[in-house]
Amino acid sequence: MRHRKRGRKLGRNPAHRRAMLRNMANSLFLHGRIVTTVAKAKELRPFAERLITIARRGTVHARRLVVARLGKQPIPEGHPDHGRYHDITHKLFAEVAPRYVDRPGGYTRIIRLNKRRLGDAGELAVIELVTESIAESRERNARRRRLRTTAGESESTAAPAAPTAEPDTAAAQATEEQGGEAEHGVPQEASQQEAADAKPLQPESGQQAAGQTGDEKPAE
Repeated sequence: MRHRKRGRKLGRNPAHRRAMLRNMANSLFLHGRIVTTVAKAKELRPFAERLITIARRGTVHARRLVVARLGKQPIPEGHPDHGRYHDITHKLFAEVAPRYVDRPGGYTRIIRLNKRRLGDAGELAVIELVTESIAESRERNARRRRLRTTAGESESTAAPAAPTAEPDTAAAQATEEQGGEAEHGVPQEASQQEAADAKPLQPESGQQAAGQTGDEKPAE
C-alpha cells in the first residue's frame, strides 16, 4: 500500500524533485509568472503558497524556515530587481508576502494554454501570482455570477415562446379541417349520386332472368 506517498513523482527521485520545485518557486517569485506543464504547476502551487504563508509572518524564524526550503538564490544581472534586493528570499519577504496579508490563501493562479510542448506534447499552463486585491477578485466573481444568472434567465424566458404557438397552430388546423369538410361535403354527395346512376341495371330476381332466357329460345 502506498501510504504517505501522496503527490506526483514527475519522473524524478525525491532530491531531484525538491531541487526542481525550489528552482521553479524562485523563478515564480522573481518573474511573477512562469510557463510549465500542468502537472508541475499543480505540484508547485502548494509548495509556493506555503512559503508565502510563512513569509507573511515576517519574523526571523519565518526567514530561517523559508531559507531552509527556498535557499538564497541571487537575482541575476539585467533583471529590474537586481541590486534592489539581496536575493529572491529578500524579495519574497519585502514585496511578495506583504501583498497577501489580507488574503486567506489562494495566492497563485493556473491557466491552461491552448498549445502543447514540443517533443512529448505535454499540456502547458501558466502559473502566476495573483495581483488584484480581494475586493477586486470578489467584484469580478460577482460580475461573472450576474452574467451567468442573466444568461440563464434569458434562456428560460426564450424557451417557452415555442409552445405558445402550438395552440394557434392546432386551432388553425381545426379551422382548416372544418372548412375542408364544409367545402367538400356537397361534391361528395353529388359524386355518390352520379356513381349510383351510372351503375348498370341488374335483374331483380332469378325468376325474371329465367323467364327472359325462356323467351329467347328458338321456335321449333
